Amino acid sequence: MNDRIRITPVRVVNEKGEMLGEMPTADALALAAGVGMDLVEVSPEVRPPVCRIMDYGKTQYERGKKQVNGSKRQRNQQLKQIRLRAKTGQHDIEFKVNKARAFLERKDKVKINVLFRGRENAHHERGREMLEGIIEMLADTATVERAPSMDSGRSMTMTLIPKA
Repeated sequence: MNDRIRITPVRVVNEKGEMLGEMPTADALALAAGVGMDLVEVSPEVRPPVCRIMDYGKTQYERGKKQVNGSKRQRNQQLKQIRLRAKTGQHDIEFKVNKARAFLERKDKVKINVLFRGRENAHHERGREMLEGIIEMLADTATVERAPSMDSGRSMTMTLIPKA
């Protein structure tokens, strides 16, 4: 940039994007100073190197703003867990489904666990029916990533992801 450009001659492009042709570096610097802008080396690997007359500070500022705006739009998807029991009542299930719907609308994954204790272990089909009912309730906002299955001996798990 500016006085750091040592090679002469350089190919110059003005601030409007028009090619001015090859000229000595000193002349190109004088041209840029006359307009009140900087002479910036755009592609140093070609011979002669291509330099552009531009407001370098403004370009750096806009590039920084673009990066900040890009990172604002990004969001990491989180895995939210909801735990139920085989004897959970219908109203409580509906409450948990509404909570899962809120997570899915925020574009988070939802992992639903049904835990079994003691005599409940004899009724795994009750847990599977509960999870299939939840899938039906959330069919408008979620797709099943991992179908209901027994994990360790005491819990049944499924994972839902938001619809695209």
